[in-house]
Amino acid sequence: MTTAWTHTALAQQIVFGAGAVDRLPELVRSVGARRLLLVTTEGRLASADGARVVRSLGRAVASTFSDVRSHVPTPLVQQALLQARRDGIDGVVSFGGGSCSDLGKAVCFFLEQEAGVPGASHVDRPAIPHVSIPTTYSGAELTPFFGMTDPGTRQKQGAGGPTSAPLIAVYDPVLTLSTPPAVSAETGMNALAHCVEAAWSRARTPEAEAIALAGIVAIAAALPEVVARPDDLEARSAMFSGACLAGRCLQNAGMGVHHGLAQLVGGRTGIPHGLANAVLLAHAVRFNAPAVPEAVARIAAALGADDAAAGVDRLRDGLGLPGRLSEAGVDDGELEAVARLSQSNHNVAVNPRPVSEADALEILRAAW
Repeated sequence: MTTAWTHTALAQQIVFGAGAVDRLPELVRSVGARRLLLVTTEGRLASADGARVVRSLGRAVASTFSDVRSHVPTPLVQQALLQARRDGIDGVVSFGGGSCSDLGKAVCFFLEQEAGVPGASHVDRPAIPHVSIPTTYSGAELTPFFGMTDPGTRQKQGAGGPTSAPLIAVYDPVLTLSTPPAVSAETGMNALAHCVEAAWSRARTPEAEAIALAGIVAIAAALPEVVARPDDLEARSAMFSGACLAGRCLQNAGMGVHHGLAQLVGGRTGIPHGLANAVLLAHAVRFNAPAVPEAVARIAAALGADDAAAGVDRLRDGLGLPGRLSEAGVDDGELEAVARLSQSNHNVAVNPRPVSEADALEILRAAW
């Protein structure tokens, strides 16, 4: 961490607790939205929880986009934008995992750009307010950036700005009870990776580091309980708290080689982002350890381990997740292409240890 830093606080409300989703009418009114675009998946929309969300929002839902897919393909963003324009929406509610949050943020971002009033700083108010209702542990519901994937090039890239973060995030742990254990494990490892990379980020502020380390402690304790007992609301609540910290720490810290490679591997091969995170994280820790030994030591302590990478491996193995990219269905022929693409990836570029194409390939091969 440098001795000079600037900490930026976003205008954002976090509403946490069982039954929080029932507060949606008042929360939507508080951001001034009257015609909502509901962004979700077909499965979530058809579920009992989806019916509860729709019922709570009532006639404020002017349009529903329920075709969200993993890695947010750009054609779907374009479809959602066309629908938002057609139906004259003035607010977005996203309901589901990180891809739902990301697509919701993308709609808000591009509508704001088209209106000619893009946010320039944290004091600007979003042109299109966004209320996010997460059901997984990605942390995307709090961050101002989103990822989307070009199907033609199979490359996942990000965008966003100071007014792209949701104004309100509604954490109702009851809504996570239907999330399958495997999805909980994968997205929980994504949340852990956010905290790890924030804890060694060159751009981190003292608050971001403190939140990141607290998030690691919370996730390492709660995630195994969620996977072992998915119906345990107390465990779900504890894990949701950890996921919230994982999103918060990124508001004043950057990511690095781990997330850069995970984005590229996911966009190119289609494996879930959380699964790519789970497999690659320990290898990124080993790569960065010589450059940021004190940060990695703090990460190890937060994991309750003597060695940070070994602690990540132990947690992942205990969740029953694959330990190698080959076990996750990634063909070794993709590794060189991902390594080449890494050299133009922003997250890789700001990693605390410089990453050459050869370095990236070595990390990928070790993970394969």
